[in-house]
Amino acid sequence: MADKIRVVCWNEFRHEKSSEEIKAIYPNGMHAVIAEHLSKQSGISATLACLDDPEHGLTEKRLAETDVLIWWGHMAHGEVKDEIVDRVQDRVLNGMGLICLHSAHFSKIFRRMMGTECNLLWREVNEKARYWVVAPNHPIAAGLGPYFELPHEEMYGEYFDIPQPDELVLIAWFAGGEVFRSGCCYQRGHGKVFYFQPGHETYPNYKDANVLKVITNAVRWAAPTVGMGKRDFGHRPQPLEKL
Repeated sequence: MADKIRVVCWNEFRHEKSSEEIKAIYPNGMHAVIAEHLSKQSGISATLACLDDPEHGLTEKRLAETDVLIWWGHMAHGEVKDEIVDRVQDRVLNGMGLICLHSAHFSKIFRRMMGTECNLLWREVNEKARYWVVAPNHPIAAGLGPYFELPHEEMYGEYFDIPQPDELVLIAWFAGGEVFRSGCCYQRGHGKVFYFQPGHETYPNYKDANVLKVITNAVRWAAPTVGMGKRDFGHRPQPLEKL
């Protein structure tokens, strides 16, 4: 792995171009706000990619030089080419970290990695969300208190159709009464996957210090382990012992 954790912040970058309300919050895109914060952190370097870039900005060379991929999608999941999803999946299985944010629960890559529909309940009425830390010793929870709150967030509610997380770090409670598994960790092959719920496009929640802390911690957690080799599968003609 390189001296710094190399992060690519991927975003459809469509909402920010089609809505003046959203553009006012994220003039350069949600991914740009996240990448700017990450690049200020010790040992992390972040760059941008979006749906309308050639090969969605995720060429084989670019992915080979990526330690952690952050993914935000919503209005154009179906436009992501399957061959790019195959490419990303292969990199995750061979060690690249994947962080899926908010409505990326319906992205092709997250559904591929989960093997389920990843459906849920939702409601968008500007309600308060409280995020409870249920694994305080987990690296992703480092520096957080027992909980943090966002004054406005889109409600995501159970049942969330995902496999049981390997580790559950955060559970959200919404003012309307619903709860949601909001910080879910998975191991897939050599790679780590983290799903994090906050981030509706009409709220400035990617500027919130606690949200950014979780994302930063998740990047460090999901980065490949130093010295990790490529997965070894297939025919082995020579036995280890004499037969």
